[in-house]
Amino acid sequence: MAPGNTTIIRARDVMRKGIVSIDGMATAREAAAKIRSEKVFCLLVQKRHTDDAWGIVVVQDFIKGVIIPGRSPDAVHVYEIMSKPVITVPADMDIRYVARLIYRVGIRRAPVEDRGELIGMISLSSLILNNELF
Repeated sequence: MAPGNTTIIRARDVMRKGIVSIDGMATAREAAAKIRSEKVFCLLVQKRHTDDAWGIVVVQDFIKGVIIPGRSPDAVHVYEIMSKPVITVPADMDIRYVARLIYRVGIRRAPVEDRGELIGMISLSSLILNNELF
């Protein structure tokens, strides 16, 4: 926030709208192709049923779960390398608290949730890139 500005900036104000998702049974190769084609840094892994939790797969998961161990990207499924459950951020949360939460938990991005629906993605870099903050 600019000095003297008392306007509260919410997660919904700086998030990237929309969520790109993938099935956990997809291969790492399919997931990497989707990341490239959609120009995103992560994919939300779809729930298997209503009581299930969302998962997330990020670039580091491919490095740790496929590249370093020398596994074939065609033989690795997304569910094997994803993180689960996903920490979500309320759409109306003040970005100061969003930044603190994301930083302290040790993640770089989180889905934004509004009334039980995932509506976007927020990242630490999206906070820095926002013109209203810096």
